[in-house]
Amino acid sequence: MTSGPAPSRWLFAVLALVTFMGPLSLHLYFPAAPAVMVYFESSEAMIQMTVSAPLFAMAFMTLVFGSLSDRFGRRRVLLLGILMFLAGSVLAALSNSIWMLVGGRLIQASGGACGLALARAIARDIYGTDQLVKVVAYLTMAYSLGPMVAPPIGGLLADSLGWRSVLMFAAVSGALILILVARTINESGPGRSPNERRQSPWADYISLFRDIRFSAFALQAGASTGSFFALASGTAYIMTDYLGRPVAEFGLWFPLMPFGLWLGNFLSSRIGGRVGIETMVFGATGLMLLATSVFAALMMAGLVFPLTLFLPGFLLTFGQGLNTPFVQTGLLKASASLAGTAAGVGVFAQMFGGGLFSQIYGWVSDGTPVPLAATVWSATVVAFLASMIPFILSRWKR
Repeated sequence: MTSGPAPSRWLFAVLALVTFMGPLSLHLYFPAAPAVMVYFESSEAMIQMTVSAPLFAMAFMTLVFGSLSDRFGRRRVLLLGILMFLAGSVLAALSNSIWMLVGGRLIQASGGACGLALARAIARDIYGTDQLVKVVAYLTMAYSLGPMVAPPIGGLLADSLGWRSVLMFAAVSGALILILVARTINESGPGRSPNERRQSPWADYISLFRDIRFSAFALQAGASTGSFFALASGTAYIMTDYLGRPVAEFGLWFPLMPFGLWLGNFLSSRIGGRVGIETMVFGATGLMLLATSVFAALMMAGLVFPLTLFLPGFLLTFGQGLNTPFVQTGLLKASASLAGTAAGVGVFAQMFGGGLFSQIYGWVSDGTPVPLAATVWSATVVAFLASMIPFILSRWKR
């Protein structure tokens, strides 16, 4: 932990806003997509590109920002990322073609990626490893509020002021966050010598992934998030197409899953460092495996009801909420000098794993619940096996 006075709550609030910038760039736009399709007279596939392309851009840019922050400092790289977010939001809001909108959304999401990686790295610098689980848990709670808060705001703006107002709201938010960061956050990174800066970024990644514990935590993060994303996307089709339930009913049941994630994050913040990282990750991932095993058994038995879809989903996300702050802390503790790179890997693993297992479900889906159960269960098995590695290594050391 850095020397000097204790970090203020105001500083943490700014870090939470920086974290919130990522989901703001993704979820705020969703309700405006139908209006965008009508305005540009575009196809649904093209509109989907304005949603999916920014997600992949954000995933890869977390790696870039994390690595750059280790080389050139957290503050300047964070300010650069927020400027990109602001510029992309303005470009998208002023777009006069669908391709200009896609370009603006790509720049917006690329800039938003800086908050996801660097807020955790700065927290590691400032709060040290002793308080890191609690701080990461609170930051994850801030992130998880995005899917719950941003869509209603976007829908209200799109209905009352038009789709461009959604993107201008993001731009104004980015400008406010930029001012707060510039006034609140000082440089916290350890700094690297000119020779270290000239070293290839690949050497940094090789250094991290040589640690089997780090690699296991990264795999766990990707597979754990993948199980949630596969279930979240699959339940929509099962509810509406297989069960024939209205979309509004799906909207009433679905909040159980993000609430489970939020509740797990909150409990993690209360537990803090009182339980070992390896033990907590292993136990919470075991709860996820139990939930998905029950879910798979119910689906294969033909017991397909909203309750049998979303109650296991709640337990799954609750377990994920419990383990995520501990997994991310385990990644950040791998190296003080490469905390930014490690944070980028952690966020990238989550996003890539979510996209991968969602796509796997898309490939194997046949309209019945069984492929969904198999995909979700398989992802959780991978996460559980990955969680066993650091758990066993910690027992050997003892």
